[in-house]
Amino acid sequence: MGTPPPPPPTTYALTVTAPAAGSGTITSSPAGINCPGTCTANFSANTKVTLTATAGTNYSFAGWSGSCSGTGPCSLTITAAASVTPTFNPDYGLIVTLSGTGSGTVTSTPAGINCPTTCTASFPQNTQVALSETPAAGTTFSGWGGACSGTAACTVTIAGASSVTASFGPSGSLQSLNHIIIFAQENRSFDHYFGAMRQYWANNSIPDQSFDGLPQFNPVSGIAPLQGAIPSVPGCDPAQPYPAYTACSPDTSVQVPSFHFTSTCQEEQSPFWNEDHVDWDYNDPTGQSAAALNGFVIAAADDARQQSPALMDTDGIRAMGYFDGNDLNYYYFMASSFATSDRWFSPVMDRTQINRMYLLAATSAGHVHPLVSPEAPLSNTTIFQALQNAGITWKIYVDTDATNCTGSNLTASCLLQYSYLNEFAYGQTVANSPTLSQNLVPLTQYFTDLQNGTLPQFAYIEPPSPVGLDEHPNDVDSSTPINVQAGAHFASGIINALMTSSSWKDSALIFTYDEAGGFYDHVSPQPMPSPDGIKPIDLVAGDICDGPGQIGTGTCDFTYTGYRLPLIVVSPFAKKNFVSHQVRDYTAVLKLVETRFGLPSLTNRDAGQIDMSEFFDFVNVPWATPPTPPAQNTGGQCTLAPPTP
Repeated sequence: MGTPPPPPPTTYALTVTAPAAGSGTITSSPAGINCPGTCTANFSANTKVTLTATAGTNYSFAGWSGSCSGTGPCSLTITAAASVTPTFNPDYGLIVTLSGTGSGTVTSTPAGINCPTTCTASFPQNTQVALSETPAAGTTFSGWGGACSGTAACTVTIAGASSVTASFGPSGSLQSLNHIIIFAQENRSFDHYFGAMRQYWANNSIPDQSFDGLPQFNPVSGIAPLQGAIPSVPGCDPAQPYPAYTACSPDTSVQVPSFHFTSTCQEEQSPFWNEDHVDWDYNDPTGQSAAALNGFVIAAADDARQQSPALMDTDGIRAMGYFDGNDLNYYYFMASSFATSDRWFSPVMDRTQINRMYLLAATSAGHVHPLVSPEAPLSNTTIFQALQNAGITWKIYVDTDATNCTGSNLTASCLLQYSYLNEFAYGQTVANSPTLSQNLVPLTQYFTDLQNGTLPQFAYIEPPSPVGLDEHPNDVDSSTPINVQAGAHFASGIINALMTSSSWKDSALIFTYDEAGGFYDHVSPQPMPSPDGIKPIDLVAGDICDGPGQIGTGTCDFTYTGYRLPLIVVSPFAKKNFVSHQVRDYTAVLKLVETRFGLPSLTNRDAGQIDMSEFFDFVNVPWATPPTPPAQNTGGQCTLAPPTP
């Protein structure tokens, strides 16, 4: 017998799960597997087989499962039947588009995008792609659009096809502003706060220029306007002191002059529709003739007498008081360092709520009185809605001190109660949306955003009214009078935080007041376009302008501004010690935002404003290094006793 042949070698099957057509291929060494096509092959026992995955076009190999794992080559020694599953994921395209009138480049990490040369690249699913922008010479980066927004670093997590827009504008233009902030405090007129500015300049060796404050502070020679008599308006008849009668009878023989307040606290006076029209001319409150500006004391006296209990200053003397550069040293310094205006007006001769409707939507939709249930919030488009529709980032910052928005109640719905956005239907839309509600945040977030470089492109800061730091004259418990110096100190914290942050380099903060508060000003309201052609719709019997044929004539319409307000434009681009003399109301701020971010006008009122470009120098950047302002004085006497001229 011969030697029997050796037994045949034992073989085992190796099976690869076929990938989707076009997604990739698997080959083996030694040969046998070429999948799809041949996805199962037999190999002798103890053979070492290496599988290699090759991704198809626009796919990436994501790894093995089964008898192998990881993303490298699959090596296994065949000792039994085995199976392996490869996974290929589709790549997704990222498209970068350059826009604007400037130029620049955008590159990516991981590499792939180098736009404008290579503006489209594919990346594996879930890849985090960081985009970096580099403006060309003479160009500034204006911000991201699409999958990113704002001006901070852009990182896109690839979960599908994505697109990003990078905008570049010429340096030396409005495109240099990447953050616009509005902060409006409460109820102070221009003469009342800044009337003594030229005296402050003289005292501090600041060169004089034209500035239309209180005439008693103008120089006797030099630049107009020159020194004039101390303004005075008729007071109440002293022969009939309150409470012998209710109304204040004007007495032209008793003149109340403009005077310096010795107290940093005052009782309020009404700036409502009726009182603001009496301020225009107590003989002609419907404005059929030029403004006499003679009714400030009378309106303030009547307001004090009508309240229950009556205020202390029932003769209305407080309407004629002013502060100077010692009282408001921070504001005087900032207005003298940066840009201001002596022709900056509230939008309408009326109270806070109505003017703030204009600040947010450039109209009150015909209302002269605040909305009262069952009136619905206004359906008008707000600036926030316009920004959201255009993909521009925004936030409303609300001070939560002395509110019930704490702990688990720190919600957008709670914050909305303390935001003037609640006057608009869009307020509820924001509060009810998981996404939009993130734009309604506590004021502490403002300081966090400054620290982290996450300030939005547009920010609106609500006045800190609940805690009594809004500078509003006292209209609450007189045991805790509101102090203008405390309010100014609060405002200085908002402004100084911006000046010392990384956002300073491309920001502008517009600081102003919502309306004049019934305090005297010697410049009359100015004609303005009606926002929408709507005439007053909610006048009641006894209201000024409610007489036959009066609505739509004189000042009985929305075709005049309110009274002048203080303004400080704080920005590295703000011209130094600049005073504008062009007439604007503060819907010009909306015009600034709309122009910068390419938004349509909200109404004819903001469309009709002169743009604010004259306040800025984008070429020389006057305040690249901000000034160091003084601490706001806080030691003034605070009393609500009736003042004495």
